[in-house]
Amino acid sequence: MNTEWTLYTSSAQQTRQLAREFAALLRGGEIIFLRGPIGAGKTVFVKGVAEALGMNGSPTSASFSLMKRYQKGKKTLFHIDLFRLSEGEVFNLGFEEMLEDEKAVILAEWPDPLAAMMPQDRLEMDFTLCGADNRRITLRANGPVSRVLAEELWQSQNK
Repeated sequence: MNTEWTLYTSSAQQTRQLAREFAALLRGGEIIFLRGPIGAGKTVFVKGVAEALGMNGSPTSASFSLMKRYQKGKKTLFHIDLFRLSEGEVFNLGFEEMLEDEKAVILAEWPDPLAAMMPQDRLEMDFTLCGADNRRITLRANGPVSRVLAEELWQSQNK
């Protein structure tokens, strides 16, 4: 059974569009880890998801605030950015409360310090710069929910 898929985008607009299509697949309760260097498109992706979910306010790089919560009706989106933090620094920041809302979507940039506190079933997205505005986005599923999400996104892009 496949647990890894690769997608490509060639502009920030295309990355944002991919995020909008991804948002349409979200049912609530998903955890998505976003990895990649600065400028790889992680925050652009988060903005596209938030926009598609109808969230008020445009997410910014959460490096300026570790966690932002966006609410629209019954939908909740948590945007986390743990750039420059270590695992020991995140234990007392209240991330456990995010998991109490079983329908909230969690998008975490620079997520490694948080990994031990999150459920194993999560989608990991690695953004790689490939020259100019080209990006390779590798999806890795770590459980049944994330596997369905990754397969649906990959299939929507490869019709």
